[in-house]
This record gives sequence, C-alpha cells and structure tokens, in this order.
Amino acid sequence: MKLKNFPLYCVVLVLLSACAGPQYDVRVIDTPQNRELKGHEKPYLVNGTRYDPLRSHQGFVEDGIASWYGEDFHGKKTSNGEIYDMYAMTAAHKTLPLGVYVKVHNKANGRETTVRVNDRGPFVQGRIIDLSFTAAKELGVVGPGTAPVRIEALGYQKTDQAGRVTYQHPKSYVVDSYAIQVAAFTVAENAQRMAADLKSRYGVSSVQQGWVGGKLFHRVRVGRYKTLEEAEAAKVDFEARGHRNSFVVAME
Repeated sequence: MKLKNFPLYCVVLVLLSACAGPQYDVRVIDTPQNRELKGHEKPYLVNGTRYDPLRSHQGFVEDGIASWYGEDFHGKKTSNGEIYDMYAMTAAHKTLPLGVYVKVHNKANGRETTVRVNDRGPFVQGRIIDLSFTAAKELGVVGPGTAPVRIEALGYQKTDQAGRVTYQHPKSYVVDSYAIQVAAFTVAENAQRMAADLKSRYGVSSVQQGWVGGKLFHRVRVGRYKTLEEAEAAKVDFEARGHRNSFVVAME
C-alpha cells in the first residue's frame, strides 16, 4: 500500500505509517544540483531502497500486482498536493511522472480502465500500482484485494472540440530549448571556470545564480536542446563523462 501523506516536498528524514501498518523510513534526496526539480520529481529513499522518478512516460509498460487504498486515506493529501478522493479514478505509482494517465489491464478477468497517477506507492514488495477504490471496483480488485495487471502509460489527457480524448506530452515538454545542469557551486570562480571549459568543448555553457536555504549557488549549465528527449539523451552522456548529478532544465 502507499505511504500515508508521503511528503515528497520535504527534505527531512521522517517516519510515516501506512494504514497502521509498518513504519517507513523516508528521505528525499535533495542536493543543490536538483533543487530546481519539483519535490515529486526528486529521487527518494524508502527504508533504504532508492526510487528515481521518471522524467518521461514514453514506452512505459509494467507487469505486476495491483492493490488498492480507500477510506483510511480519503481526504488526505497525495504526493502532488491534491486531496485523495477514493471515488476518483486515480492511482499511486513509485516512479511514473505524476499526472500521467495509465491504462490498467486486469489479467485475471480481462477488465481494463484508465487512471491518473497522482500519488507515490505502493511500497510493498511485488506490487506496482495502488488503485483508488472506484478504479479497483471497476477492475474487480476490491474483493480479492490484489490482482495481476499490466499497466501502460498513455500520456497527459487532452479532449478536443469533438469531445474525443487523446493523450500526449504536456506543453512544457516541448519548449524552445533545454540545457543540462551539471554542477552547482557556492564559489563563483569555480562555476565560471567549469563553464568556460564546457563552452570550449560543447559551444554553449552558462552560469545561473539562485538562492537556496540562504546560500547563493552558481549553477553551471551546458548545451541547448530543442526537445526533452534530446536533452535526456545528452544527460546520460554527461553522466558517463563524470558529471554524476546532471539533470535536465528548461531554459527560460
């Protein structure tokens, strides 16, 4: 089952319980390099196991066990800040981008439905998705409690003028340019030195300033990419070159 009020926006070590069940040791991995990410986009640890939220849902398919959660969480905050409504068609997933719609196929009875991911979980071994009560009821999961499923990420929902529902990337995934943030320094000279070196090798690099926790950080960014997919591929290359804490940012 999911974590109760999983506070991905917090940067402290906390103990949380789910449905009066086991205690969860939860920590968001928050560093100067990923401060610009939203809380639910940052890596996190649950009882020592690391989870890295995906930046894109494209091509995501997963087989495993679905469970569901209901009254104990009804009216409480979900990981994206919404209030959980057990009668809405939503679900919790450990790594999919929040807001993505997912098709869930119950392999035991052939039923299918579509849910929107707005929460994190379930943190029980072997389970891949926690369904809202209504979604679980539609799939025939409420009675047995769990069911074998296949989930397929569809995208972000859009309804056209004719009322037809389609799924696509959000507009923020298709901006004019992206860059890779490879480091952040409290000493400006260190950031300028790295930026100059990267510019000589890749053509485009800059230093952006930002205050975090009362400290001024100088963030080194490199490259200019037209799509998120190009930027994500470049990030992998930068990580392979030793910049382990690289991540994608949208240029303003």
